[in-house]
Amino acid sequence: MRRLISPGRLVFLAVVVAGILGLYVSTLYKLQIIEGNKNYEASINSIVSEEPVIAARGNILDRFGRLLVSNRNCNNLLIDEDDLFYADRDNNEINAIILRMCSIIQENGDAYNDQLPITMKPPFEYTAMSDWQATLLNAWIANQGLDPNATAVEVMAQMRVRYGIDGNYSAAEMRTIAGVRYEVNVRYIVPTSDYVFAEDVSINTISSLMEADIPGFEVQVGYLREYNTTYAGQILGYTGLMDGTEYKKYKELGYPMNATVGKAGAESAFEELLHGTDGVAEITRTNEGVVTSTVYTKVPQPGSHVYLTLDLEMQAMAESTLANYIENVNETREAQNQIKAARFEKEDELISGGAIVAVDVRNGEPLCIASYPTYNPVTFMDMFEELNQDESRPLFNRALMGMYAPGSTFKPCVALAGLCEGLIGVDSTYVCTGRFEKYTDYRPYCTGVHGGLTVSDAITVSCNYFFFSLGDTVGIDLIDKYAALLGLGEHTGIELDEYKGNVASPAVKAAAYADFDPFEQGWYAADNLLASIGQSVTGVTPIQLARYAAALANGGKTYSCSILKAASSYDYSQSVAQREPTVMSEVEANDAIWNAIHTGMYGSANEYRGTAYSTFGGFEPTVASKTGTTQTANNGVNDAFFICYAPYDDPEIAVAVALERGTLGADLAVLAREVLEYYFDFQQSTQITEDELTLLH
Repeated sequence: MRRLISPGRLVFLAVVVAGILGLYVSTLYKLQIIEGNKNYEASINSIVSEEPVIAARGNILDRFGRLLVSNRNCNNLLIDEDDLFYADRDNNEINAIILRMCSIIQENGDAYNDQLPITMKPPFEYTAMSDWQATLLNAWIANQGLDPNATAVEVMAQMRVRYGIDGNYSAAEMRTIAGVRYEVNVRYIVPTSDYVFAEDVSINTISSLMEADIPGFEVQVGYLREYNTTYAGQILGYTGLMDGTEYKKYKELGYPMNATVGKAGAESAFEELLHGTDGVAEITRTNEGVVTSTVYTKVPQPGSHVYLTLDLEMQAMAESTLANYIENVNETREAQNQIKAARFEKEDELISGGAIVAVDVRNGEPLCIASYPTYNPVTFMDMFEELNQDESRPLFNRALMGMYAPGSTFKPCVALAGLCEGLIGVDSTYVCTGRFEKYTDYRPYCTGVHGGLTVSDAITVSCNYFFFSLGDTVGIDLIDKYAALLGLGEHTGIELDEYKGNVASPAVKAAAYADFDPFEQGWYAADNLLASIGQSVTGVTPIQLARYAAALANGGKTYSCSILKAASSYDYSQSVAQREPTVMSEVEANDAIWNAIHTGMYGSANEYRGTAYSTFGGFEPTVASKTGTTQTANNGVNDAFFICYAPYDDPEIAVAVALERGTLGADLAVLAREVLEYYFDFQQSTQITEDELTLLH
């Protein structure tokens, strides 16, 4: 009878089992007997702590995936309070350590954070402070029992006592020590984010601190936002540690108190997409601080990447073109003003600002939002105080927040109101005599004597007389109705801060003149006439004008101007959000009406009598446009506006240009032309590339 298991196999199995048992026994003997005392000492001397692991913030990219904002690793220094303020260390030693830390940081070209709003040297005075800085300082003053109106000198005197800073230190050294101790101390009075002693310090700084055997600090690896373009600063925004107001909002979303959040622009608008979820790591260290193990108890989840609708190259071109144009015009005016001053003549004002906005006619996507003056996002934080105090207001985004009377660019809106309500027909005419004389107390002039004009002719030559007559017939209520349908004086749907603006009406005028006598607050025939040519108390933004031009081009659809193109997961594997075109309002009109509007705007750019013919006559593809000029107070240089769309027969892009003290709307056509040339040249080059790639397959 055959055996199921041979004796040889049993012997082999027994040897293997015995070997494994022997290995286990010898290992246990080594750990528990030979190295037992050593391992026991190590276990009781190990320090285990849970520490947050900061999640990476998502990137911001343009519509084609060009990187606008990303992250880079940095080293931050935090105050180790258990080490610096331990029981056996007195104030003299603590203060000496703080002063030495600050000195080493500065010697290595880095900076430490000090938000105490008091000058660094005597005589001590309060500096300009944010609302949050004021909140913290007032809380500290109250905690110390000082008079709420205590001077900076009185506050510093109390700090010298509170922090035991003896008289051996100079006033400037005392201020340095007090600033750091205040930053630590005030966070026990007002719950806020952790104190980051120094951000993005160099390896040299860390080495110098360690070589000097300076206690009381720890190094934390973090992320620093890195701006990969010098353009679109006002659109991208910036990040910073939360203040108290922001914490009230974001704590509901689980943000820790020391979270970095978007403060402005896209960084703020898309905060919840960009911000990741921090993780937690269990860190084991020896008494000497050597890390022996790291275990993630909660894995960090990075934020999502956000794609904007902007084309970075178009944005860069628009910002550069706008800046060059304004600076060249101002240089010329300054030279002319020197001559005028010598002759005791009135000098011309300089262009104080402007904007260029381009949107996709088919879905409302903003392609560029340029404002002048602006700033470089790469150097923004270093230049913040200077930018904030600059009288030219580079932090003010004129494209979204500049409110201007649009002048004659408003005339197609009035034309639509009259045509859609049946108050005129496409072939109806008014005879321009050069001066509107219906009212004896207000008889405004036209820019010429145009004779009989249809509505299309009137748009082409920008006849004021025609629109005085039409606006007088239509009335302000209907004008306001169609202006709102075309998105003027209405929010655009963009996620950034913007002004709503307003279109002239009796209520708007009454509010604007609330400080004047009742007569000035009233609404009169003259107000109606001025409103009909885009003046009076109308104030709209350049982005509204661009969206308005797009609505005229596409047959009355006013789209949302959301700048969120899409969002993806951090590894780009999944779509998180996708833009869907949203129609916010629409003008219902038949083809004959739209043909009348489009024909008039075609004539403005392509007929010899058109106000933009000198720039766009013969341009390919064919453009439709409207110019606008608005008189400013005190007979200053006029504000200027220009809107257009192209191609005329199948519109894709609409552009609006606005210049404060820009003289004439027709002058701005060259700026819009630069945008259109970029757009269509880029399309052509892209098509050529695609065709070439197709041939390679």
